[in-house]
Amino acid sequence: MSTPQVPTSQAGPSKEDRSARVAVTIFPLLILASFVIAMVVPDRAASLASGTNVALGIIMFGMGLTLTVPDFTLVARRPVPVVIGVVAQYVIMPSVAWVLTKVFQLDPALAAGVILVGCAPGGTSSNVISYLGKGDVALSVTMTSISTLLAPIMTPLLTKWLAGQYMPVAGGDMAVSIVKIVLVPVLGGLIVRAVAGRLVAKVLPALPWVSVLGICYVVLAVVGKSADTIKAAGLLVVLVVACHNVFGYLLGWCAGHLAAKDDPRVARTTSIEVGMQNSGLAAGLAIQYLTPEAALPGAVFSIWHNLSGAVLATIYRRSDARLRGRGRGAARPSAAA
Repeated sequence: MSTPQVPTSQAGPSKEDRSARVAVTIFPLLILASFVIAMVVPDRAASLASGTNVALGIIMFGMGLTLTVPDFTLVARRPVPVVIGVVAQYVIMPSVAWVLTKVFQLDPALAAGVILVGCAPGGTSSNVISYLGKGDVALSVTMTSISTLLAPIMTPLLTKWLAGQYMPVAGGDMAVSIVKIVLVPVLGGLIVRAVAGRLVAKVLPALPWVSVLGICYVVLAVVGKSADTIKAAGLLVVLVVACHNVFGYLLGWCAGHLAAKDDPRVARTTSIEVGMQNSGLAAGLAIQYLTPEAALPGAVFSIWHNLSGAVLATIYRRSDARLRGRGRGAARPSAAA
């Protein structure tokens, strides 16, 4: 979903903090409501499938509107944590997905869907979670942006390599689709922001809500087409998705700790970036290039990672409170925040 505007300072106004808290609370509830509606009226929900690419394009355009050129300068100023974070994104999550498909012996469609989620770029809601968890928001935005721009190459390449054993994957066609529904809208939004910054600033507060409606649309279509599969294997999919997400957080934290041992905020941010995926994109691609069943892991991940992300942010905030209580101070702020 498009990134709600959060301050890069960790001493942000309480009004903005409350706004971000509302975002990460309401978003997953709306997505969960879409899930329930699709299960109740699956045929009507499934009829929305033809518009998933449009919904994803709107989401990505909204993300582009939230970006500015300085968001990318962090690559030059602090290349190590950015590079390690992006590499971890495209190494850890695909690898964990592949292992989980073997451990749980998933059927081909679900296995391919789990792998596709793992090969997707980072989810943009990670920026809000990073803010709430007192991570490095500037680093979070940069990691999300870079992994998204690399998606037309990395996502189809990794998916074809890892999921091709389960079912045919049209890697070239998938790459073209990602360019159309991700790269072009993101760059378009970035250009519009650069040209009409004042006008865009007026609509920025509404962008998260427009984006979450797009995610809800995708969830409705995916769940509607997969209702029978959900009834048969729903609990198994939830278990696999939860393991995927949690291992992403844990291994992402390890990667971030290696990148900057003297700044715990980098480890927090990297864990969030790696563990939270653009699962809406994965679900949309699965509908188009795999099967409706393969889109199910993406739909479930959309709900799960927002809920788990809010919990993780609370854990990180409380760890800071414990440190302050011991007189050691909070995590040391970085130069980019």
